[in-house]
Amino acid sequence: MNGTASSLAVFIGTTPNIGTTSAAFATAYRLAEATGQSIGYLCMNLKSAKIHRYIGIDEPVVTLDKLRPELRSYTLTPDKLRRAAYCIPEQPNLQVLFGNLMRDQAEYFNPEEAEHLLAIAEQTFSFVVVDVGAYWDNAATICSIRRASTRVLVTTPALSHFQEDGRRWIGQVSPLFDIAPRQYDTVVIKKPWRNGGYEMKHICKELGTNALGQLRLTEPLFHQLDNGSYAAWLKEDMEGKQLMKEPAKALMQRHGLRAMGTVITVQPWYRKLLTHRNGTSS
Repeated sequence: MNGTASSLAVFIGTTPNIGTTSAAFATAYRLAEATGQSIGYLCMNLKSAKIHRYIGIDEPVVTLDKLRPELRSYTLTPDKLRRAAYCIPEQPNLQVLFGNLMRDQAEYFNPEEAEHLLAIAEQTFSFVVVDVGAYWDNAATICSIRRASTRVLVTTPALSHFQEDGRRWIGQVSPLFDIAPRQYDTVVIKKPWRNGGYEMKHICKELGTNALGQLRLTEPLFHQLDNGSYAAWLKEDMEGKQLMKEPAKALMQRHGLRAMGTVITVQPWYRKLLTHRNGTSS
């Protein structure tokens, strides 16, 4: 990084255990894969961190709670964060900071610590994906949604999820922190044992959000999560290769992230302008 802060996207669920982490990690993986740039994935789910299990790291060496001394003293640096983050073997451009494993400490994680971590992450990576889970009563969630340039609300077609839980959070709580429903994009999680139900357009209309995409949970996907082989599945399996591909493309376009190997074509009129300016672009 050149010192310029990168963009940040936060994924937040309306309801626990619906697939927020699966969607967030798959998006980060697709971004790293497509851009070839350094993508940071921060698990800031203070109460139910799961990504280490999903990628087969049962006992992470460094987790969010182990960085508390640096966060308290504001001494975390890009180098320290890079060393603390786990590099995904299947996708070296993606680095993961594993989440808090000391659930009883969640309430002691304060806003200043969260802001410091997010600020350093923006200096460390080309793009940052933050997974805060579905719990709003903590500093990590509030600071992340306020700081993010993209906010992704993850929900399901179940009325109790998108209407009851969703409206409670982004309809009532989020505006208290100056974030309106229209400032959220929505990813809908589809479950294999349930067909029909409410469609994306109905869900977004109810919530007042914008559609971003969907993720369909399947038995093979559940199997990979249980076996800790989610990253390998995203790389090698035909179904896995498509997961969150379109939402990632949308985020690339929004945040100006170019696909790897993209060549910028200089138009003839611009060449003439450069010649007129003696070859300078300013």
